[in-house]
Amino acid sequence: MSIARSASSLQLARETRERFVLATGSVIVPLAQAIRDRLTKQASEIGSARAMQESRDDFVAFQGQATQWVSLAQASWRKSVNAPGASAGAPSTGGLRLELIGDDVMESNILSSRLAQAIQEKASFELSDLRLRIQHLEGTTEFDANDVLRPETLSKLLVDQWLAAGLSRTLWARVQETVQQHLVGVVVKAYEDANAFLVSKGVMQEIDLKNFVRRTGASGGGPATVPGSPYAGGGSAQAPGAASRHGSDASPQTRGLAPSVPLATTGGSPLLLARQRAQTALLSLKRFVAARIGAADMQSTMSSSPQSVAGMDGHAVAGSGVSGGGTAPAASNTFAAVIADAEAAYRMAATQYMQNPGDQATMLQQASVDLRRRSAEIKKRAPTTADKATVEIVALMFQAILAEERIPFSARVWFARLQMPVLRVAIAEPEFFGTLQHPARMLIDRMGSCVMGFDAAAISGSALEGEIRRVVQVIEQYPETGQRVFKLVFDEFVAFLGRYLTQSDTTQRVMSVAQQVEQKETMAIQYTIELRKMLNDMPVRDEIREFLFKVWAEVLAIAALRYGAQGEQTVMLKRVASELVWAASAKPNRADRARVIQDLPQLLQRLRLGMNLLGIIDEPQEAHIKTIGATLSDAFLSKTEAIPAAKIEAMAERLAHLEDFVSDEGGASNLPLDANSIELLLGVDAASIEVVPDTAGSVVAEDMLEWAHELQVGNWFMLDHNDRVSQVQFVWRSDRKQLHLFASADGRSFLIQVGRLANYLQAGLLVPAEEETLTVRATREALAKLDANPERLLN
Repeated sequence: MSIARSASSLQLARETRERFVLATGSVIVPLAQAIRDRLTKQASEIGSARAMQESRDDFVAFQGQATQWVSLAQASWRKSVNAPGASAGAPSTGGLRLELIGDDVMESNILSSRLAQAIQEKASFELSDLRLRIQHLEGTTEFDANDVLRPETLSKLLVDQWLAAGLSRTLWARVQETVQQHLVGVVVKAYEDANAFLVSKGVMQEIDLKNFVRRTGASGGGPATVPGSPYAGGGSAQAPGAASRHGSDASPQTRGLAPSVPLATTGGSPLLLARQRAQTALLSLKRFVAARIGAADMQSTMSSSPQSVAGMDGHAVAGSGVSGGGTAPAASNTFAAVIADAEAAYRMAATQYMQNPGDQATMLQQASVDLRRRSAEIKKRAPTTADKATVEIVALMFQAILAEERIPFSARVWFARLQMPVLRVAIAEPEFFGTLQHPARMLIDRMGSCVMGFDAAAISGSALEGEIRRVVQVIEQYPETGQRVFKLVFDEFVAFLGRYLTQSDTTQRVMSVAQQVEQKETMAIQYTIELRKMLNDMPVRDEIREFLFKVWAEVLAIAALRYGAQGEQTVMLKRVASELVWAASAKPNRADRARVIQDLPQLLQRLRLGMNLLGIIDEPQEAHIKTIGATLSDAFLSKTEAIPAAKIEAMAERLAHLEDFVSDEGGASNLPLDANSIELLLGVDAASIEVVPDTAGSVVAEDMLEWAHELQVGNWFMLDHNDRVSQVQFVWRSDRKQLHLFASADGRSFLIQVGRLANYLQAGLLVPAEEETLTVRATREALAKLDANPERLLN
């Protein structure tokens, strides 16, 4: 429903949309150029005759229609601001729309949904905050299906205009990765800017849901809704592999009942395929429920909550399923109280299970039976079939989690205490069933992925168990905040893992050294670049150039790390570079030659000091000194023009402030990591560290690099390195994401460079210990039980 709002509020909401459209529309032209570049590159690659012909055809097709696509997309996007969905108080299309659609429409929707998912993955919480602020301005409770602020709107428009320009769906599928790479960041930034703009105008500067959440349970522990929440009847804010609520029920039949935006199921990288398999499990569950309880109730259970009753204005929330009269709110309040009472009772019982000594298997059995009994009681008192289905599905999921023997006993009991809070969220925010990125799922999955690699002895009484206990208790204390409390404790748990997994002295030492190596090598590369710029127009012998680029840049990087960029030793070594350039230049002047002879012993001594710092000693050092000496001797006989003193002074000044010209960008991908670098910085033998550097000349696939960058700290893997398979936990990633540290239970550490890590993932030498997350596996097991006994869903 919509509440009357002032003209100024509505105008501010419209201005926000206009700014968003302007910001995102600017990417269409560079996006077309990126696609053109991609197709040009593909057309020039050597492959099979058929592949080469297809690449040429793609290039020709896009070249002919690209301009029209850009024009159509820009014009349509500008007009979209004035579409009904962007107007305050526009009528909502409701939740899940079932309609008869054909193959062409369905395939187009699949393409656009993939792009929307990529945007939602990166912008989930920015979009959630923006949704709350816009709904606050407009007095509405959800975005219209065609609102320009929804990721699905822009995605569908780009695909539709692509087809309108005469380009094929097949060609879109081939360039969709390029589209995502260039579009997603721009859209995410536009969401961030929109939020910043509204905050600057004083709109909800701090989003604290506790200030305006109405709890529906008399006992204070029942489900809650947040007016304008993305999970309280509005659009979704989901991420990897998560389909929109308006589009996650695509039918596999050629023609049939299907939503307007079906789930993408096309192929892709292993990371994407894993997400799609997980999303398929959620999709299968939704189809099963729809077939058993009917489309009307399906719309309630998977789209908007019948329990989402009151907003801060006291009116019923649109899409809540609450009709006239007072029966439905009363039933909702009663049901909320039932859940709250069951939660409190089980909390006390779980405490007793953990305090009483005895056989753990028996206690787990008691805990499971207790939960099942309480779930059955809740289900009997559920006011709608949608609620009954939700209770049953959540109960089956937690049965599967409790039966997971790889989770230590003490952790499983704490996991069990999350069943009632998750049930409350699943009823109030049914997107829990439709997205892999709901904070409640993310929290359970992350905690599960960590504890399944430890044995019971390692968990019991540990800081990790204590943190899990704290997380559960915080969630229990704030039942009225819905998914927000799950998001809060998820972020806190991730931060905790970063500390917990790296707390040992050995790991801290490895991390410190690895970070220094990365920083040193990156600085050395940047120093080399700057030295090349300085010497670009100077008549400097090749031998001196090579020494400065390959040796002295490393010396300066090591010195900057050890003594600081402006430390006395570092400043002296920087000055040596300019002195060497001057000494090796032509010396037609007798006074200059006398000065070189006088300063030479000190210059050579400083050069030796620098090389000692780098670990170049004995014969290698003497070889460098000999080359430099020969070059200086030649300079005495050279008749060429000398380097002006002003240039040498300018070089010395730039070297003194070299860090001002060095950035963290670029060059890091060429990080020459090796065991010697580690040992040099440690000062001791690094035998406990397995250094796995990038291999020269190896090609790294982009999708594998993406996978490597998205590995989550705390997850367990099986690593096959040098014919030895080890179970390892991912414990740390360096600031520049170039180095990744894995730790095994026997105390060994594996420091793997990002390119090699991507290659290991591609070759199957590093594989996740668990093929799918805890909640996805629990969903599959719940669905298997429902398939075997469909009557249990509602009985």
